[in-house]
Amino acid sequence: MNKLLAAAATFMLLTPMLGLLSIGVLVNPALLNQGNCIASGVVLGPIPDSLEVTMKDGYTFTLNKQQLTHAGTIITVGANTPGVGRDGILIALMAALTESTLRQLANTGTYPESGGYPNDGNGSDHDSLGLFQMRPQSGWGTVAELMDTTYQARAFYGGPDGPNYPSPRGLLDIPGWQQMGKGEAAQAVEVSAYPDRYQNYEPVARTILDTLTRNNSGGNGSGVPGDTNIPETSRLVFPLPTGSYVHTSSFGPRIDPITGEARLHAGTDWAAPDGTPIFALADGLVTYAGMVDGYSGQITLEHTIGGEKVATKYIHMWAHGIHVTTGDRVTAGQHIGDVGSSGHSTGPHLHFQVHPGGANAPAVDAEPWLAEHGVEGIDAPVGGGPGCTT
Repeated sequence: MNKLLAAAATFMLLTPMLGLLSIGVLVNPALLNQGNCIASGVVLGPIPDSLEVTMKDGYTFTLNKQQLTHAGTIITVGANTPGVGRDGILIALMAALTESTLRQLANTGTYPESGGYPNDGNGSDHDSLGLFQMRPQSGWGTVAELMDTTYQARAFYGGPDGPNYPSPRGLLDIPGWQQMGKGEAAQAVEVSAYPDRYQNYEPVARTILDTLTRNNSGGNGSGVPGDTNIPETSRLVFPLPTGSYVHTSSFGPRIDPITGEARLHAGTDWAAPDGTPIFALADGLVTYAGMVDGYSGQITLEHTIGGEKVATKYIHMWAHGIHVTTGDRVTAGQHIGDVGSSGHSTGPHLHFQVHPGGANAPAVDAEPWLAEHGVEGIDAPVGGGPGCTT
């Protein structure tokens, strides 16, 4: 990840009193091959300290913070893996619950070195390791790889970008897994000697998924959520993929190229191909996501950066290019939308602005602001998402 002293962009909320323009330019057609879709609408929320759950057979037990953190890893990897969706995440949770009760297990009897990696205890199932009890001898990965929870989740989901592709098969490599029973799909990946046990954990997996994720189905982009306690961000990420954009207009007075009038341009513009992913600058809360006056796509995020409340705005997405909902929690670098050309615009581009003090405070010139704070550049995500085929 490169550190960029990048120019950020800002854009004022469109009103009858102010029409702000962001200018699009032609960009290298090769950039059209950048990934431009998210994998799902699943958004991980806060991890509770514990969670009481009940299995299909009525047995009740409590999961601790560490187990729920591993569940969060499975959810996050699934949410960013094209083609998985909520059902695929549910199947993965059922599998990990059945195999390890969401514990990252070493196996020092077969692999003494596995005890040297972070783990939640020692297992003894043949030569199996980790959350999904994957076996190095079956080709799932090395001991070092399988003692990484993120690697195990990626391997379980599989697919062309899975670390174990094409064999052993992950969920995405199972033909027709979407039409299978969820326990049957889990068994198709795990190939267990006890195929009927996965289904018993489906109610537990559903409880975990409902508890740890935010409901994105009811927002309309018109309200501000009540939960405004926003923790300090963990990082800052430039809002467009590295190499995908061209700077076209800076913050400050300019002649509006549509109306010919002199007016303040409240942000910096970057032209990029239509559909280029837009990333959240920082961890934060979505306080607006929708079409301003039915005209221009906008996402507004609230962050805590350096102990200060800061808002960022992302403008000109098409309606189908807005991938978050008011009230969602987002993380730095999360794919929140796609570049579009809605509203007062001459071509596809991102108009991005920074508001120290919050969304109702004046916008500032984002270029020196980002140069002062420093941002990380990341590549475009690979694969599909809403409206995409895998």
